[in-house]
Amino acid sequence: MEGRKGTKKLQELLEIQRAVQAQWEAERIFELDADTGPEPQEKYMVTFPYPYMNGQLHLGHVFSLSKNEFAIGFERLRGKRALWPFGLHCTGMPIKASADKLAREVELYGYPPQFPAQDEEEEAAAEPAESVDPNAVNKAKGKRSKAAAKSGGASHQWDIMRTMGLTDAQIRLFTSPAHWLRHFPPLCVRDLKSLGVKVDWRRSFITTDANPYYDAFVRWHFFRLRDSGRVKFGKRYTVFSPRDQQPCMDHDRSSGEGVGPQEYTLIKIELAAPTATAAKALSAFDLPKGARVFLVAGTLRPETMYGQTNCWIHPDINYLVVPTASTGDAAAAVEYLVCTRRSARNMLYQGILADSETLESIESPARRRLRGADLIGCPARAPLTPYERVYVLPMMTIKETKGTGVVTSVPSDAPDDFVALQDLRQKAALRDKFGVTMDMLLDPLPIIDIPELGDLAAVTLAKEMKIQSQNDREKLDLVKERVYKLGFYDGVLKVGEFAGSRVQDVKKRVQQQLVDTRQAIVYMEPEKEWYLDYGDPGWKAIARRALEQLNTFSEEVRNNFAATLEWLVEHACSRSFGLGTRLPWDPQYLIESLSDSTVYMAYYTVCHLLHKDLYGMQPGELGVTPDQMTPDVWDYIFCLSDRPPVRDRHPLPPSLEAMERMRAEFSYWYPVDLRTSGKDLVPNHLTYYLYNHCSVWADRPDLWPRAVRANGHVLLNGEKMSKSTGNFLTLEDAIEKFSADGLRLALADAGDGVEDANFVEKMADSSLLRLYQFAEWVKEMAAACAAGQLRSGDWNDFSDPAFAAEIDAIIGQAYDFYAKMLYKEVVKTGVFELMAARDRYMQLCADSGLHSGLIIRYIEVQLVIMSPLCPHISDHLWRNVLNKPSSILRERWPVPSSPELNQTLLDELRYLFDSCHEFRLRADKFLGRQKSKEPVQPTHGAIWVVKSFPAWQAAILDVLKKLQTENGGQLPDNKTIAMRVQSLSELKGKAAKKAMPFVAMVKEQPEKYLSTKKGLVDELRVLRSNADYLRRTLKLESLTIDLADNSPTPLPEEGTPGQPLIFYSAEPSLPVTLINPVPSNGLFSLQSAVFAGDSVAILESRLRRATRGIPADGSLKLSRFVGGAAAARSVPKPVADTVSEFAALPAGAVFQLDAEQRTVFVVDQNGGAKHWASQLAYWLDGKAA
Repeated sequence: MEGRKGTKKLQELLEIQRAVQAQWEAERIFELDADTGPEPQEKYMVTFPYPYMNGQLHLGHVFSLSKNEFAIGFERLRGKRALWPFGLHCTGMPIKASADKLAREVELYGYPPQFPAQDEEEEAAAEPAESVDPNAVNKAKGKRSKAAAKSGGASHQWDIMRTMGLTDAQIRLFTSPAHWLRHFPPLCVRDLKSLGVKVDWRRSFITTDANPYYDAFVRWHFFRLRDSGRVKFGKRYTVFSPRDQQPCMDHDRSSGEGVGPQEYTLIKIELAAPTATAAKALSAFDLPKGARVFLVAGTLRPETMYGQTNCWIHPDINYLVVPTASTGDAAAAVEYLVCTRRSARNMLYQGILADSETLESIESPARRRLRGADLIGCPARAPLTPYERVYVLPMMTIKETKGTGVVTSVPSDAPDDFVALQDLRQKAALRDKFGVTMDMLLDPLPIIDIPELGDLAAVTLAKEMKIQSQNDREKLDLVKERVYKLGFYDGVLKVGEFAGSRVQDVKKRVQQQLVDTRQAIVYMEPEKEWYLDYGDPGWKAIARRALEQLNTFSEEVRNNFAATLEWLVEHACSRSFGLGTRLPWDPQYLIESLSDSTVYMAYYTVCHLLHKDLYGMQPGELGVTPDQMTPDVWDYIFCLSDRPPVRDRHPLPPSLEAMERMRAEFSYWYPVDLRTSGKDLVPNHLTYYLYNHCSVWADRPDLWPRAVRANGHVLLNGEKMSKSTGNFLTLEDAIEKFSADGLRLALADAGDGVEDANFVEKMADSSLLRLYQFAEWVKEMAAACAAGQLRSGDWNDFSDPAFAAEIDAIIGQAYDFYAKMLYKEVVKTGVFELMAARDRYMQLCADSGLHSGLIIRYIEVQLVIMSPLCPHISDHLWRNVLNKPSSILRERWPVPSSPELNQTLLDELRYLFDSCHEFRLRADKFLGRQKSKEPVQPTHGAIWVVKSFPAWQAAILDVLKKLQTENGGQLPDNKTIAMRVQSLSELKGKAAKKAMPFVAMVKEQPEKYLSTKKGLVDELRVLRSNADYLRRTLKLESLTIDLADNSPTPLPEEGTPGQPLIFYSAEPSLPVTLINPVPSNGLFSLQSAVFAGDSVAILESRLRRATRGIPADGSLKLSRFVGGAAAARSVPKPVADTVSEFAALPAGAVFQLDAEQRTVFVVDQNGGAKHWASQLAYWLDGKAA
């Protein structure tokens, strides 16, 4: 971002927010306890997934949690007791792994570490999935950007910590996991308080067994899951960490969150007759005689293997040749697989490889490798394809870190394969480089018929999109996604045993056929562990019930939940490494971070009574100790049992009074009314959140979650956030840069949908400036009202009631947008449009003055509507400028000034400003028609209001209204309209040519031309009521407004009802010198233009506009010199001494111009005597003007 020009306004807003936050803290304004009265006030409880405490909060966190913040502010205005508790997550592997990594770096590189110039980073444990999985549409996908966000691009943990501004001495403390738990949670609380979030910080805590109360709560939760048969033990597939020798869950990873164990089908493509080069390379491996060598290609689409035309391999990758496990079949025992080291390691974990293979043998640097280039050109046998032989060909985009490093090729349905083959066909040099001949490049095979695309879908779309090469990545990705999705859902197989079947119906059957015939291998990573059986049909059914009653605010989010419920089966809930709570019946295992975080919202309701601090070290007001919180106590306070535990054991349960107090808190606040989150948590945490609630409280649907609002990720200035590129913003830095309210307003404006939003720093800067200017204006207006400088009393006929109606309309619109959590629309309507309504009102009242009551009404409404978004400036102005006795955070949503919205006034106001816009456009045209280099500005205007349409337009409108009625409220196509219109007798001559253009105009604004509401806008009255505003804004000296029927000459047909005509002219004028003869008044002579026919009243109005301080109360006196020009040239005397030298001009007198003599005359209103008037005198009843 460019350097900032000044910080005075920012510093003032920061001072305001600090003062306001101190006041909130003193008043404990966000601390709420259960209302236990006979008629308890309605409550509203919101929660947010507790952030992980391995760093400070950044803009991504804040964007998501801002939705909660705005929601709770609105619900307070609705009169609800709105509670937001906030926890801090420390469970899982990342903190422990980072601490261990720091210790290892000190051990290897000393203190402070002296890293070598080039030090390779260790490879990640999880195998990335293919970019498109047609059988798991909407499944969670890992986001690479998060890895960058978490590491900042640094390769060493020590360097990552340095990017946080920590010194080496401070970093050394982080080798202990306990230090992380003490360092980052207080920073999170500090930064969120600086943002002004409405959190009850008494209800905050850290997770893990470091907090003994939370530890007891998690143990209770898992006892309940075990008792209901939800937790099981056995072998299942999971993402595995070789370093820690345990499962690696979503929240344990620095990248790849949301990626489950991906099920590949490994297609065995057998080398048929190795080339001389390949035979020589393979001979070095000492394979048994008769050994069969297979290239194993990982695919997610086994049903497409009927269309294989070749096999891809990377010429520069060094592959392993590994033996498979014996199956008791003599032939199978001597099979060897060609694959990458990474995939061999994963096959080892699955048990695919021979017992002789170990992790050490696979990882050994001395292990012999097979260079990919040595295999290019080899013929091979691929399963299911009709081609007897396919060939091994080069592909440079294959990644060693993805799949097996071998890729099968189906160009009919895989755009990448088709384009890569085209590259080889068209580039002789490329073929020659790798020894590829044209006969190796086989034609695509039509295998799947897709209704929209035919049976060579990839070929068709690649040509349509004009994809030239493998470098057209963006186009290829679009085509790939479309082909895969359409092929899976709509495609029908044309070949093989399952010809005529839909792809989605036979995908698994084709895979099973390949596996059964030993032509393929299912490839994943198994581990024996405790897991949650989310695939249990009964549990899944009740989770679907929970989803049915859940408000998701978006069909896309609901569909994502539903899709997750379809594919979700099991979830590993235990591990041996990291931080957390021990599994109560098997303490060798820890409960992983996605499993201890599904019902902790219930803990929020009572934690403030159990402990006073984040860590559970200081017992709360009830004096309950952690060992007293046994499962039966939790059952009672969480309404799972109506019988309190008997106090006949050691340790004793809490007192009955204490248990009743906690039960009352839970009963009042539960269920959770709203949980907000990023959309990436829908397929994991948020789905588990539903599952676990409807398991623990299976018989209490009234305690299940009520609403989940998921949002997209946030971009920073249109780009992904990344520490490595510098496009990154912590919450602390953002507040210091834009102030809390400037940041909050920009967050609200960033976006609302599930698609990614965009936080723009320029918007945050402009928000800061807008808020500062608004605050200054409020102070100015409040002072003016207090000093009696604004008018009071009855409203005028138009601008006052119209402004009041605009305020009422926006009150209703902003309420609806808040209720739907559409905060960008709240900003647009409740902030920008309401301010624009104020600006329009000020324009209309520039001459008559603002009404003090309406200005105060506007300020109050604006502040209340804005308060959920910008609470600091709103509360500051509310208390310190408007002098309200209590915080704006205790206010209620504003009530409209009228029981029913005055839509007529709003229509009239819109008509006025729409007309004014058209008048300005016509003024531009007037200037454009002048041929001189310096066009003359118009001085006079005449507006003509048209009351009826020309006969031919009226006839067309009648036809259109009838067609609209016949067509269910919609207009039919133009062909139908033309057939009905062309028979109208009114369409003669030029009218016939204008008919359809007129129809087109009507179709653009049917509500304007076809509305059944008649005469709602009295055009003549509206325009005449605002004649001064129109004349002023159009910069005219004179403006007449009349009905078109009164025009002395025929008018063009351009004007219609609702669309008045205006004509401009530039009239000649002469200057009049106006002299103030009152001594010592600080006023001097001035000149004003006078036009022929101007009245004295018009000149007085012109004088008031030119001279401040002249009221429109009749005190202004205009007089001529009785002695004419000669008297005007004499030395002025005090008014009191020369009254006889002046003659007062009646308001109705009219000026005449003598252009030749350049002299102005004034004629009495009754057409009497004519007097010289090139100079006039003015004063205020003898006082200084």
